Amino acid sequence: MADVMGHAGMAATAVRYLRSVGASTTTGPVEALPRPQLRAVGDDERAPLDPGEFRRVLGNFATGVTVVTAPASEGEPGPAGFACQSFSSLSLAPPLVSFMVARTSTTWPRIARAGVFCVNVLGADQGELCRGFAVSGADKFAGVEHEAAPVTGSPRLTGAPAWIDCTIQAVHTGGDHLIVVGKVEALGAADEDEADPLLFHRGRFGRFAT
Repeated sequence: MADVMGHAGMAATAVRYLRSVGASTTTGPVEALPRPQLRAVGDDERAPLDPGEFRRVLGNFATGVTVVTAPASEGEPGPAGFACQSFSSLSLAPPLVSFMVARTSTTWPRIARAGVFCVNVLGADQGELCRGFAVSGADKFAGVEHEAAPVTGSPRLTGAPAWIDCTIQAVHTGGDHLIVVGKVEALGAADEDEADPLLFHRGRFGRFAT
């Protein structure tokens, strides 16, 4: 699997080189990535915890909110995206980020096939946008303004205070979720004075009080 995943990084490097020497390039999806081999969670791995209590306690940890997007692969009607709280920076050298996605997600296979993604960090006034990307089975991009991220072509949502354009570096299993590691190819942010974040805490959206 490591050899296949290396193709995404090599493709992005080739695009950057062609641009540096003035050659024309066309942004498109890189070679599809296979889903990692998954296994059922064993009985000995199931902690004696009530799921509701687990969510209640962990909900005390406030997080930012993002929308992870990917361009459409061949044969798909449009781009893919989903709302994601479990995003974090991972490494500075090399620049890596990570996010977690449920193994049951219907959006993840489309992102995996694209081999690339863009993390859109949502602002304080983008709660409704987040809710739109949290539903399943709808056209999540209907009426949503976006443009192509500079390296991967993944949708960069208009109005997002920050964005991180990535190629998939690795995918690991983590219980009922997958841990996706992305290599940062490009990124950007709005001016700090205009970038109040959207927060999620105890099942509700919020913002910093000033």
